[in-house]
Amino acid sequence: MTIRGVLALRKRQVLILFVLLGLSEAGPNSVHYSVAEETEIGSFVANLARDLGLGVEELSSREARVVSDDNEKHLHLNLLTGDLLLNKRLDREELCGSTEPCVLHFQVVLQNPLQFFWAELHIKDINDHSPTFLDKEILLKISESATTGTTFLMESAQDLDIGSNSLQNYTISPNSHFYIKIQDSGYGKIYPELVLDRELDHEEEPELRLILIALDGGSPPRSGTTLVLIKVLDINDNAPEFPQKLYEVQILEDTPIGSWIITITAKDLDAGYYGKISYMFFHASEDIRKTFEINPTSGEVHLRSSLDFEVIQSYIINIQATDGGGLSEKCTLLITVIDINDNAPEVTMSSVTKIIPENASETLVALFSVRDQDTGENGRTVCSIQDDVPFFLKPTFKNFFTVVSEKALDREVRAEYNITITVIDMGTPRLKTECNLTVMVSDVNDNAPAFTQTSYTLFVRENNSPALHIGSVSATDRDAGANAQVTYSLLPPQDPQLPLASLVSINADNGQLFALRALDYEALRVLEFGVGAVDRGSPALSSQALVRVLVLDANDNSPFVLYPLQNGSAPCTELVPRAAEPGYLVSKVVAVDGDSGQNAWLSYQLLKATEPGLFSVWAHNGEVRTARLLSERDAAKHRLLVLVKDNGEPPLSASVTLHVLLVDGFSQPYLPLPEAAADAAQADPLTVYLVIALASVSSLFLFSVLAFVAVRLCRRGRAAWVGGCSVAEGHFTGHLVDVGGTGTLSQIYQSEVRLMGGTGTDEFKFLKPIIPNLSVHDTDRNIEESENFRNSFGFNIQ
Repeated sequence: MTIRGVLALRKRQVLILFVLLGLSEAGPNSVHYSVAEETEIGSFVANLARDLGLGVEELSSREARVVSDDNEKHLHLNLLTGDLLLNKRLDREELCGSTEPCVLHFQVVLQNPLQFFWAELHIKDINDHSPTFLDKEILLKISESATTGTTFLMESAQDLDIGSNSLQNYTISPNSHFYIKIQDSGYGKIYPELVLDRELDHEEEPELRLILIALDGGSPPRSGTTLVLIKVLDINDNAPEFPQKLYEVQILEDTPIGSWIITITAKDLDAGYYGKISYMFFHASEDIRKTFEINPTSGEVHLRSSLDFEVIQSYIINIQATDGGGLSEKCTLLITVIDINDNAPEVTMSSVTKIIPENASETLVALFSVRDQDTGENGRTVCSIQDDVPFFLKPTFKNFFTVVSEKALDREVRAEYNITITVIDMGTPRLKTECNLTVMVSDVNDNAPAFTQTSYTLFVRENNSPALHIGSVSATDRDAGANAQVTYSLLPPQDPQLPLASLVSINADNGQLFALRALDYEALRVLEFGVGAVDRGSPALSSQALVRVLVLDANDNSPFVLYPLQNGSAPCTELVPRAAEPGYLVSKVVAVDGDSGQNAWLSYQLLKATEPGLFSVWAHNGEVRTARLLSERDAAKHRLLVLVKDNGEPPLSASVTLHVLLVDGFSQPYLPLPEAAADAAQADPLTVYLVIALASVSSLFLFSVLAFVAVRLCRRGRAAWVGGCSVAEGHFTGHLVDVGGTGTLSQIYQSEVRLMGGTGTDEFKFLKPIIPNLSVHDTDRNIEESENFRNSFGFNIQ
């Protein structure tokens, strides 16, 4: 009852195909190929391109690849030729054991679109293994009472080859007592039996040594031998007996090594040495002997090495009981391995897209398969991904899954996603496998640069140095890489007459603005222009912002005196009657300042006077007035130096000189000439005294005459001088300009002086306003009119 078929289960593998992508369906037919085992690496198997009806270029463009069920790279597809080549030496016995036929299942996977073809590779057996006996020596104890025709079980040889290359025959070395009889085990295996052909005689020959030869059917055949040692025993007429022929036991695959499994016992009616029974495995494969052991005395079976349900699910063990007389009996022990959930699910990634564009929807991210080597509920799996990512898991064919984006992504919202694929089996306890994928979202130029402000206001003080950095504009782009690199530029001005390019420039890389030349507040107070920001994407996106540059005034203009003018050939003298009351308006200093604000606030100050305390200048309007009553002791001619100062920092100033002549009345004919007054001011007092002394000594009379004549001539000269100013019976006009706090002209006055010669009385009309205002822009005209005013009097102002 030897069950040799257990070898068919040796090294059997459960091959599970996981479809890599379910976006397309497999081809309806499978392709079959065959190759002999141990064929050289790189050997040609078939031309897949021809067999699948595809072009070589299509194989390459669709990234064809070969995927085996056991995830081993047995085959290699040459994309340049379409040839299917061996990637390694194939050992049929290692791959399939005793299974026939030996078939390797693989798929040819094509992408774009996804398509796959079933294929099988049959591995043909060659006679590369000789029959071998596990025992180098077979010991047989045969009683001399054995009758002719008695058969004795022999240990069979092992041959890993199959078919005609497997074990086919047994022979024994020539002898006169035994021959070999071949028996079929019923599982496709044969085993030898030693048949007694002639009775033994212990006294004649107590021991025989024979050679048992095992032959396979290969060409040429291979063989293996073992020594058969036969010891002839005295008579033993009772063989051991087992209570039952078949023993069955179940054992968990995680049973610890050394654990007791079962005790097999047999009984022998003989007594003494002939009744002593020993136990041993009979016809046991190498796997059985490595996994289990039996106590030869007690018959206890123990676990020798770890069990693995995924490798071998059951063991059929033949146990032989032999008594001291050499009689034996056998029974069968069937050990079934019970699966436990000791294998976590396995995730095999076939295709991973690590970078996807942000504007693409339903993009394939990953292609993977799942398998669990356990069986039943332990091998059932559930696959999932987390809910907080915009991806979904799509089951395709069998245990194939794809991870696909569920919508178009936005890199500016999130640039990276970590996807965790979780696979849990349904066993107890449940085992879990996690696989992490990192998906980067590539940028698309979908965001225009955005300025930090819609408008920028910059301030720059006039008279700046050329190439002065006056400020910056900044724009950011939410994209990345070249799509986020911003270039700045000046936009064409709305006013084509504005020379914007010669006034300002912008750094194209960082948006810094520079004034190319010195700005003048008085010429340009506000400069408005547009700036643009464009990225380097394709197509490029842009945005605009308004820049307003305010030129700040600097105190770079000194006050300019409009009246009295200082560039005339002769100064103009102001006439003041001696009867004037305190506060009498003598004149008004009119000045302007080209600046603005406090830089144009003018103040007036009397710096120097011939007689201090007689005249005062109002600080805010420049009016020169008498400070007290005039007396006869006051000098007739006065020179006033008035300072005009602005309120800038530092302050700038200008000065003007006023000539004031005190007269008894406007009809007085004795007005000194300006030239005589100037000569008298410059004469040396000592010389005058000497002349007077000498004249007095020479002749008092002559001095009196000369003095009288001189006084008369002087008075006539004054009358002529006043007539030159055109004051008799006539009007004269002149423009006096008043400057207010803002530097603008406030009043224009007409002064009229009339001298009435016939009546003996003097009339004086002064400062009659005729125009209320005058703007700064009328400065040139005012200067001209002031010049006319000066010329109308015939005065020279110094």
